[in-house]
Formats: sequence, structure tokens, C-alpha cells
Amino acid sequence: MVGAVAHFSILICSHATSSLPRPLVDKEDRVIAVLGGRPNDEKYLRLTQDAAAEIEKARAQLNFRPEQQSGRRGDFFSASVGPSFGGGQQVPGNLVVSRGISDIFQYLFALECFFRIAGFANGLFRAWNPSVHSHYVTVLDTLTREYPDLRRNFERRFSAFAAATINFGPSTVTLPHTDALNLAWGWCAITALGDFNPDLGGHLVLWDLRLIIRFPPGSTILIPSALLRHSNIGIGPDEHRYSFTQYSAAGLFRWVANGFRTDRAVEEEIQGDDGAQAERAQARSTRWEMGINSFRRLNGTGGSGSRTV
Repeated sequence: MVGAVAHFSILICSHATSSLPRPLVDKEDRVIAVLGGRPNDEKYLRLTQDAAAEIEKARAQLNFRPEQQSGRRGDFFSASVGPSFGGGQQVPGNLVVSRGISDIFQYLFALECFFRIAGFANGLFRAWNPSVHSHYVTVLDTLTREYPDLRRNFERRFSAFAAATINFGPSTVTLPHTDALNLAWGWCAITALGDFNPDLGGHLVLWDLRLIIRFPPGSTILIPSALLRHSNIGIGPDEHRYSFTQYSAAGLFRWVANGFRTDRAVEEEIQGDDGAQAERAQARSTRWEMGINSFRRLNGTGGSGSRTV
């Protein structure tokens, strides 16, 4: 790892107390990610500490089996809830979890610590990527109206994201990966929690941008996790790191764009209609560009805190 990142730049997400959000912008001045830090509010810091303590209690209650600890993202326990679509589903539905996990998440997400964290991430998303945030809100609103059984993780005002994952650790250090099932040009909110020294470990590594980002407990970062390969630097043996992530599956957006149908159903319907097939191919080929171009542009107004990547 040390050799692989020897020539990376180091950025600070949050100082020892708090920080203003710091956008990462591309050469076209588009905001592609934001290092959100945390609010300048001691109560908020205490709430993030409460969230870590609640995760630790929940991990003990859930009694994960050893084989549940290892996955492609790393050696830690995790669970996910919320509306999703993919993996052979015929219609969008809530992620399937055990009754115990469902009860734990309902308890956790009713706590002030979690809906404050979700609300802070939502505010960052709305401020720094307003068009994409609005698209997330519209799609989730549409889905929950059409399918009343879909359960939001939080009230509408607190989160535009459909799904959430809690990485229960106790040492949540992810391997290099992308989240390929998320919306390609969408954002994922990641909040670091726990008790670890952020000067020595827990950093977020964005491999494609050659960045190492100091990521203290209680801080939030939003990135296009389906695009950027990311991981964490390890923490000490006696330290604990958890994370709370929010995101939306790409399949939900496709389902709504297709008029509540799968890609296969649409393609079967227009089979033999050359004009309709050409129109669909054109729309699909430009969707990526339209998504990227909907990112907020700073137009030179990013200030000294912005970073061009």
C-alpha cells in the first residue's frame, strides 16, 4: 500500500474541530465530489459519537456469524436496507433482511444521531450537486407513490437516498472497489464513525484521482462511488471504525425512465421498430453526458478551498 500511494496528494476533510466543505472539481469546473467535514456544532460531534456507540451495541445484538465478516469490500460486518432494484427482481422492492436486522435499523434510524447525520449529508448533496439531488428526490418520490410498500429509511426532508448501509466493523477498512450497482453519475454519502486516530489511519483513498483524504470520525464525504475506485487506510489494532453510507441503485432510475418497466420489457416492445430502437439507443448513449453535465459548475467561484483534480 505504501509504495502504491507514494506519489498521491493528501487532502484534509475535517480538522480537529470542524471545517467548511471542500469541493473537488474537474478541469471543466464541475463539482465531482465534496469533502463535507462536519458542522461547527459540538452537539453534532456528540451525536456522531452516540451513533458509533449505538452501532457497537447493535453489532453485539445482531450476533453476526464469522462467515458474514468477509466480503469483496473488506473484512468487516455490514448490512443494508431500503428500496432497491436489481439482481433478478421483477419490480423495485425493499432490500431483504432478517427480522432482527430490520428491527435494529428501524431503531437506529429513529434516533436523533442518525437522522441528523442523514440530514447533514442531504444538505451537502443539495448544496453542491442540486440538479442530481433533485433527480434523486423526484425518482424516490415517484417510486414511493407508485409502490406504497417501499420504505424510506428517513423522512423525505432528511434524505434523497433510497438505501443505506451500516458497516459494523469493528474495523471498517475497505479494499479498493467501486460500487458498480449505484447510479454511475450519482453520489454516495459516506460518514466515518468510531474512535481512531485520523492522522494515522482511516483515510479515504481515491485511486483514480491519486488522492489520500484525511477522514476523521464524524465527517462526511460525498463521491461518485460507482466511478471512483476507493478504499481506506488501516487503523490501529485497538481502534474501532464504522461507517454509515447512503446511495441509490441505478436500477431504480432505469425503472422510472422506462415507465415502470425493465430494460428487457422495453426492448421487446420496440423490437422491429427501427425508429424507436434508434431513438432509445441515442437516448442511452447521451444519458451519461447529460448526467455529468448536470453537475454544479463553480465557474471560478470555488474559493481557496476547492481542489481541481
